[in-house]
Amino acid sequence: MPIQLSALIVYALAALAEIAGCFAFWAWARNGQPIWWLVPGLAALALFAWLLTLAPAGQAGRAYAAYGGIYIAASLLWLWLAEGKRPDLWDLSGGALAIAAAAIILFAPRGA
Repeated sequence: MPIQLSALIVYALAALAEIAGCFAFWAWARNGQPIWWLVPGLAALALFAWLLTLAPAGQAGRAYAAYGGIYIAASLLWLWLAEGKRPDLWDLSGGALAIAAAAIILFAPRGA
């Protein structure tokens, strides 16, 4: 699998795990869901952390920086699909900038 595709898959899965984990905490703390929601939330956050170790970057900071843009776009998708609130023009503009920034960080040609 080419590095670009594998990176996008890892980042997409990490974003899903992080958002699901954080949403479980949100649902418990803000929406009155039972405390047991924290159990799958913690598991999802642990999965997220493990998935980021699979990112094809030589340094953790670069992997996290590139992931940030993917996370922003995935969060907007969650807003729309899971919460039923369609992103507005400002959301989409910010998401597009974040994706562009992530692509520059992730796919820039680098020397040894």
